Amino acid sequence: MHTKIESLKHQMLVDLKLAKSETEVKDVEVRYLGRSGVFNDILKGLKDLPDEQKRTIGKLANETKEELEADIVKRNAEIANEMLGSLADSEWMDVTVPGAVPTAGHRHPITHFMDDIEAIFAKMGFAVADGPEVELEHYNFNMLNIPEDHPARDMQDTFYLKDLKKHVLRTQTSPVQIRTMEKQDPPIRIVTMGKTFRKDSDATHSPMFHQLEGLMVGKGVSMANLKAVMAHAFQQIFEDPTIKTRFRVSFFPFVEPGMEVDCTCPICRGNGKLPDGVPCRLCKQCGWLEVAGAGMVHPQVLKNVGYDPEKVSGFAFGFGLDRMVMIKHHINHLRLFYENDLRFIQQF
Repeated sequence: MHTKIESLKHQMLVDLKLAKSETEVKDVEVRYLGRSGVFNDILKGLKDLPDEQKRTIGKLANETKEELEADIVKRNAEIANEMLGSLADSEWMDVTVPGAVPTAGHRHPITHFMDDIEAIFAKMGFAVADGPEVELEHYNFNMLNIPEDHPARDMQDTFYLKDLKKHVLRTQTSPVQIRTMEKQDPPIRIVTMGKTFRKDSDATHSPMFHQLEGLMVGKGVSMANLKAVMAHAFQQIFEDPTIKTRFRVSFFPFVEPGMEVDCTCPICRGNGKLPDGVPCRLCKQCGWLEVAGAGMVHPQVLKNVGYDPEKVSGFAFGFGLDRMVMIKHHINHLRLFYENDLRFIQQF
């Protein structure tokens, strides 16, 4: 029996040395020292031995078991140290090396352009006004002299809110002008910029786009004032004092008369061709770009907000900010503004 205990001890120590993980060590422990393990079988057999051998063999078995339990703890500690050493080798780093600087965000070209626009009009005495993007039909259409049967109200053009009756995603920033005139007496000189929503989607249109509108109301405001503001604004926007503007008669329900505003092409400078003789693709060789809609505020709109059109007059204008940025920076597709690609955004 003594020889058997020594042999089992030797065999267990060999198996422990071969174990490479805590799980394998546990398997060895269960196989030798568990309830159904080899040493328990030896202890169960003690009852069949003479009393003298029972005491001697029992003492040896218990001492051997205690030694082996200590060896198990020691082997687990060795495996843990080996794992830490391996981890240190694979994940070693030099703490004295400077850390990597995280990539910082960058201002969006449209945001940057809106700040430039605000500064340009601020120098002409225009304040900035703001309003809700979810708007009542009353402000988006009715107060702007847009009749019930006007195509702009059609479902294919306007986003109506299903759970909010008489509410739409604003199709223009003009409601801000109405809200401002309701709260403020003339004289008024404001610009408003922000998101607007229409069901458009192509290279130069998006269901959501940014628009700027301006309004000036007071005594004696005329088309001459409108022309002066437009001419100066586009020269500042395109950073070119040679830019010229022209007005073409058009129709908008909230102004009378209404005008389309053109300016000379900032790419070919109104020549229709580039300096190397290549035809200008932006203006399609005509030398002019349609850039805004404008006109004198319709008398009915002035009445709607409580102004007397016999005493005050005003003009309004509006243009798409996204398209203006595209023209200024020679950007060929609107989707580039919304892909959040830093390689594109960081150019501005």
